[in-house]
Amino acid sequence: MTVHAPESVRGSDYAALVKIVRGAGLLDRRLVSYAVRGTFTLGFFAAICLAVVWVGNSWFQLINAALLGLAFGQVAFLGHDAGHQAVFASRRWNDAMGRSLGNVLLGLSYGWWVDTHNRHHANPNHEDRDPDIGDGVLAFTRAQAAKRGGPVSKFIARRQAWLFFPLTLLEGVSLHVDSVTAVVTDRDRSARGGSRRSEAIGLIVHAALYVSLLLLVMSPGKALAFAAVNQAMWGLYMSCTFAPAHKGMPIVGPDENLDFLRRQVVTSRDVRGGFLTDLALGGLNYQIEHHLFPNMPRSSLRRAQPLVRAHCAAVGLPYSETGLFASYRAVLAHLNAMGEPLRAEASAKASLTGAGRRRGRPPAS
Repeated sequence: MTVHAPESVRGSDYAALVKIVRGAGLLDRRLVSYAVRGTFTLGFFAAICLAVVWVGNSWFQLINAALLGLAFGQVAFLGHDAGHQAVFASRRWNDAMGRSLGNVLLGLSYGWWVDTHNRHHANPNHEDRDPDIGDGVLAFTRAQAAKRGGPVSKFIARRQAWLFFPLTLLEGVSLHVDSVTAVVTDRDRSARGGSRRSEAIGLIVHAALYVSLLLLVMSPGKALAFAAVNQAMWGLYMSCTFAPAHKGMPIVGPDENLDFLRRQVVTSRDVRGGFLTDLALGGLNYQIEHHLFPNMPRSSLRRAQPLVRAHCAAVGLPYSETGLFASYRAVLAHLNAMGEPLRAEASAKASLTGAGRRRGRPPAS
C-alpha cells in the first residue's frame, strides 16, 4: 500500500501545529514528572533484584525472571525518552542517563539504538529507509516476501502471522547481539553518544552484574532458565509495545515524497486507553504525537492528543486510533497478507505435485 498526500499548503501545516502545541506549554521540560516516574521505575527494578536474592535457589525464581523482563521494559522507556532529549534540557545529561540505563542496566548499546531509532523517526514505514521494516526475519512488504528463497525463510514468511508472537520471544537476545555487534564493529554508532570504549565498558559491566547476580544466588541450571525466561519476557514486552505503532499502517514507496506532517501522521497509529495503557506502553500509545514531537515529555503526550487530532481534521489528514487488541489484529492481518503470495505459491506447487503423482499411479488391480 502506498500513500498519496492530499493537496495542501504543506509548509505551513506543521508550523501551525507547532505554534499551538508550544503555546500550550507542552514542549516544556517536566523534571518533577520524570523524577517521580524514574523513582518508581528504578524502585521496581531494584525490588525485583532484591527479590531474586531473597528467593534464592528455587524454581520460583522464574516468576522473578518474568517480572524483571517487565522492569527491563519500563527502564527501556526511560532510556527511550532520554534518547529523544525529552527529559533534561541538556543533551549531555540526557545522553548520560541513556547510556546508564541502556548499556549498564539493560545491556543495550545506547549509541547504536539512538542511530537506528532516529533513522526510523526520519522515515517511518518507508520501504527503503526505515530500519524497523527492513528485510529481516519477517516480511513487511510484498517485495520482501518475494525475495524469500530458502525453505526456512519461506516457511516463516508463509506463516509469519502465526509465528509473530513466538518470534518476539527472541527479540531480547537479538537486541543484545545487535548491540555487541555494533560496538565491536563500530557500526551505526551515534555521533552524539559516548565513545566506542565507553559503550563497550557499559555492556561488559551489565553482563558481569547480570551473570554474577544469577550464579551467586542459584544453581547454573536455574540461572540459565531464569535468563531464558527473563530475556523472552523482555523481548515479548518490547515487541508488543512497538508493533501497534506502525505495523499494518500504509507503507511509503521508494519514490514517494511526503512532507513531515503527513509522513508522520499517515504512517502512525494511536492506541486508546487510560492510565494502565499509558503505563504499559510507556506513552508510545500516543505514537502520532510522539512522532510529530519526539522530544515532548511523556506526561504531555495525552494533553497534546486532542490538539493534534483537531489539527489533522482541519487539514484533511486521516488520524488513526484504535484499541490495543484491534491494533494487534491489524498487525497480524498485515503480516498474513504479506505472506499470502507465498502460501498461494506453495499451494499451487502442492497441487501440481499431487496431480503428477496421480497421473503416474499404476491402475488398481
